[in-house]
Amino acid sequence: MERKSLYHTEVYNDTLARIEKLTTGSTPQWGKMDAGQMMAHCSSVFEVFNGKPLVGTPFIVKLFKGMIRKMVVGEKPFPKNSRTHPQYLQTNAVDFNTEKQRLLNAMRQWKEMEDQETHHALFGIMSKEDNGWSSYKHLNHHLTQFGV
Repeated sequence: MERKSLYHTEVYNDTLARIEKLTTGSTPQWGKMDAGQMMAHCSSVFEVFNGKPLVGTPFIVKLFKGMIRKMVVGEKPFPKNSRTHPQYLQTNAVDFNTEKQRLLNAMRQWKEMEDQETHHALFGIMSKEDNGWSSYKHLNHHLTQFGV
């Protein structure tokens, strides 16, 4: 997998265009989330990168955070149906348009902080390269999940 960065304007704009292709009728190729829930999930991840506290981290996750970080910033794509942090789970019905705007706002805020040091609530300090790559990798995983 090519290490793209969401900090690169072309990659960022391409990702925005992919998000615009999502509709309320977009169906996942795997998993249980609908398109609105997926965007809510991705928003939650960006919001933690933007400084929101990460709460409810299971003890076992804290023990294996180094291994999890390697998976997040590593070259290997995320497996389908991967487990996620409890804070990122989306099981309730959400409004598609509200969650789309929330995702776009969270992404814009994240991009505006490009030149600031990133401190992730679980992984600690993240380099700009790792932050840009892992953010792209996660969004790409879910946009691919919905065929866009």
